[in-house]
Amino acid sequence: MTRLATRGLDLRYGDRIVVRGLDLEIPAEAVTAIVGPNACGKSTLLRGLARLLAPAAGTVLLDGADIHRIPARTLARTMGLLPQQPVTPEAITVEALVRLGRHPHQRVFSTWSGTDQAAVELALVRTGVADLRDRPVDQLSGGQRQRVWIALALAQDTSVLLLDEPTTFLDLRHQLDVLNLVADLHAEGRRTIVMVLHDLGQAARYADHLVVLHEGELAAAGPPADVLTADLVEQVFEVPCRVVPDPETGTPLVVPLARKASPTAVVSATPAVPNSSRNP
Repeated sequence: MTRLATRGLDLRYGDRIVVRGLDLEIPAEAVTAIVGPNACGKSTLLRGLARLLAPAAGTVLLDGADIHRIPARTLARTMGLLPQQPVTPEAITVEALVRLGRHPHQRVFSTWSGTDQAAVELALVRTGVADLRDRPVDQLSGGQRQRVWIALALAQDTSVLLLDEPTTFLDLRHQLDVLNLVADLHAEGRRTIVMVLHDLGQAARYADHLVVLHEGELAAAGPPADVLTADLVEQVFEVPCRVVPDPETGTPLVVPLARKASPTAVVSATPAVPNSSRNP
């Protein structure tokens, strides 16, 4: 059971601190969604968890060990990352891209093994892209490409999977396709999954645990039913709302209050009468 945590974590870009003093516990073998307003530090936090950004202060711990002291190949066998906008090598096919996920398991001068191929086949089947294996990735739809990148992360065969806004630029159907896939993969493999999401309803429906960031600090963390309250949404997102049970799942659903009509200036309906009194 792999545990991920932060202690007093500061993350910065240049002189600007984006994440400040973060103490966080990510539940093992659960789906955690990181939510918050734009520019609050969600993707920055994920980059810090993935060791793509060195802390300005504090630590990120993987099973109690500082991730910056873990050898890169060892970490890559434990933690997989789907970036927000992954760059696809030109003209690479689906299967060739997914095979790259086996790189952390390769040794110098080692040959491609049956275990490697089996991992790739399983990833292709689980993500529903096996019939696309010979297609160039850059010819696929956005939803298909997301599935292929998730397949790469699955082929990596890690116990922790980090997803940075996996539904960005997708229409509603493909958003749900990706989130249902994440839920299925978690149920099948009991992975620890951490993903950045914007939609609070989707986060509450698909995550076991929410992390709410506000201006780079932890505003709340816990089960969606405990965390998503009208007071918190108004405080963090500046949106007056009601939180009601989702009619399909019973999970919290944020319903913004109707906007009140602004008072309008009263304009006289009486037309202006020109001044007819003139000197003869």
